[in-house]
Amino acid sequence: MLDIKLIREQTELVKYALVSRHMETGIIDEVIALDEKRRALILDVESKKAERNSVSKEIGRMKDKAEKEAMIASMRALGDQIDSLDEELKGIESNLYFQLATIPNIPNPDVPVGIDDKDNVVIRTVGEKKSFDFDPKPHWDLGPELGIIDFEAGVKLSGSRFYVLEGAGARLQRALIFWMLDLHIRQGYREFYPPWMVREEVMFASGQLPKFEDNLYHDAEEDFWWVPTAEVPLTGIMMGEVVDEANLPLNMTAYTACFRREKMSAGRDVRGMKRGHQFDKVEMYKYCLPENAEQELDSMVADAAATCEGLGLIYRVLLQSTGDLSFGSHKTYDIEVWAPGCQEWLEVSSISNIGQFQARRANIKYRPADGSALQFVNTLNGSGLGLPRTLIAVMENYQQADGSIVIPEVLKPFMGGIEVIRK
Repeated sequence: MLDIKLIREQTELVKYALVSRHMETGIIDEVIALDEKRRALILDVESKKAERNSVSKEIGRMKDKAEKEAMIASMRALGDQIDSLDEELKGIESNLYFQLATIPNIPNPDVPVGIDDKDNVVIRTVGEKKSFDFDPKPHWDLGPELGIIDFEAGVKLSGSRFYVLEGAGARLQRALIFWMLDLHIRQGYREFYPPWMVREEVMFASGQLPKFEDNLYHDAEEDFWWVPTAEVPLTGIMMGEVVDEANLPLNMTAYTACFRREKMSAGRDVRGMKRGHQFDKVEMYKYCLPENAEQELDSMVADAAATCEGLGLIYRVLLQSTGDLSFGSHKTYDIEVWAPGCQEWLEVSSISNIGQFQARRANIKYRPADGSALQFVNTLNGSGLGLPRTLIAVMENYQQADGSIVIPEVLKPFMGGIEVIRK
């Protein structure tokens, strides 16, 4: 959530931010109008309350009974006006808060202006595409042939865009999760195992509500929302807290399943396991001082890149354009890995500096070491990495001519002696 003071004092900057995201700017004028009305009402109410307090003291000193009763009646009417204004003020503040909650974050000046992900800028590519002496198969052929992915069972159980991993396929997925968590712990992150269902205010605090309500799964009877990413509970766990500056940064990592109502069309782009309503992800999350945010963002990108390197995957880092930037992001890097069977780059991580956008919604502050006033912290998040696309890349890059899949060295300790997945 943006600071109303920023919108009030740098209106054109905020409007330009919306234009760069290809959004209308009328909401900013509405917010400013509401803010002006709110401040005028506050002055009016405070003036009337001051008048009531002053007259109340005078009433106590009045000797004339008739004059006293007339003044009491007058103050009763003034009290009714104050109550009415307080109620009006409450409604305006509620409306203003809702409107503010729908305004996205301001892109960093470094972010390139663009229409969509096609305008993202490739910063660097690491590694070279593997050369095969056979035609590499896509995972949607490899998996069923090896008996480790069952797409038909997924449809039978839950419908389209679901699948079942079995045998060595399920173990390979688990190995990736275990190894990535262990790697992030070595990188200095503290592991959490949060709930996969959270309350509405936690979804709001992380910036998922009200913007993405149509993409979220919600329990019909109780106030439970299924998390679309571990970013949500890792934000919510600090809601309303104050952290000492000396304890920053806080580095967190967590594994959760993720649930999203993906709006998908048929075709090559969504074939196989690339997109689904349920998927696994290991998340990295940071709370830091605002002035250290860029440094921490670079550090998190390096941590995600180290995950790709550890798996021996070719990857590239891209800077998102304004047209691809998420609602809460100030600046985002994507990491994509090459999948030779699919013949495409697959996004396995988006690493974002959120600024104080989430902290303001969640009321998360830090106490400066110099004893000055409390300030909002800066939050960052990133996948480290997302599945199943990492699994797809491992399967397709490590496949052999006979249809088998060699297990990457770093995953072998988690595979119970399996070094090659065969038919």
